[in-house]
Amino acid sequence: MAIFLTKDSKVIVQGMTGATGMKHTKLMLADGTNIVGGVNPRKAGTTVDFDGTEVPVFGSVAEAIEKTGADVSVLFVPPAFAKAAVVEAIDAEIPLAVVITEGIAVHDSAAFWAYANSKGNKTRIIGPNCPGLITPGQSNAGIIPGDITKPGRIGLVSKSGTLTYQMMYELRDIGFSSAVGIGGDPVIGTTHIDALAAFEADPDTDLIVMIGEIGGDAEERAADYIKANVTKPVVGYVAGFTAPEGKTMGHAGAIVSGSSGTAQAKKEALEAAGVKVGKTPTETAKLARAILGS
Repeated sequence: MAIFLTKDSKVIVQGMTGATGMKHTKLMLADGTNIVGGVNPRKAGTTVDFDGTEVPVFGSVAEAIEKTGADVSVLFVPPAFAKAAVVEAIDAEIPLAVVITEGIAVHDSAAFWAYANSKGNKTRIIGPNCPGLITPGQSNAGIIPGDITKPGRIGLVSKSGTLTYQMMYELRDIGFSSAVGIGGDPVIGTTHIDALAAFEADPDTDLIVMIGEIGGDAEERAADYIKANVTKPVVGYVAGFTAPEGKTMGHAGAIVSGSSGTAQAKKEALEAAGVKVGKTPTETAKLARAILGS
């Protein structure tokens, strides 16, 4: 079992025929992802050959769903056109839209998130500015390297792409049920809490690793949720202990104001909820190993 993405997921790629879309479609196919089509109105009716696998190109998400039964879309669309692409996916009621694109205006992200909400949240949005999600050995929707870990019983949810990869590699011998990169922008679709709830309900996840970072209060809210709703052990890491106050670090949402949003404040909130928090990714992995070993 897995959360959000399985071997049966039928994936389309919006922006597949661009350079980035082509590169990562090839990698996703190599990981076993069932990619059933791409979307580009200007190239509708053509096919793209990925090392012998012919992938058809459709004129719209709605057409792709009608012709293939697609239930996941991965978006590699430039920032200026990303809002329209996500709205198209929402209008087509695709169950899952994974928005990889970095640099989308916060106003646009807020608009398509609100639009999804107004349509009854029939489309789960992951991202934007995220690495996507992977269920090792089954399917990979995004840019997470498929060869750094194996299937296992750890669930991972992370704001940071590179820290997602590092944690998966640190615990590669144990393996993961699913890993979800939710993105670090101020406005995102799927949150830590959404992933925590899914991992709590997944019988094949024994332990959850949660990676956060400075800025905002998402980790504090996740701590409250864990305390009230999560029975499985949770291990955490918060990036940014040495970040200077008032300076944006990396992700657009990673800004600290006073004591609000600091790594220390988040660490304390998580520990108060019973989460073991490491000071480094490697220390966090050791905490996970100790729990699973016991």
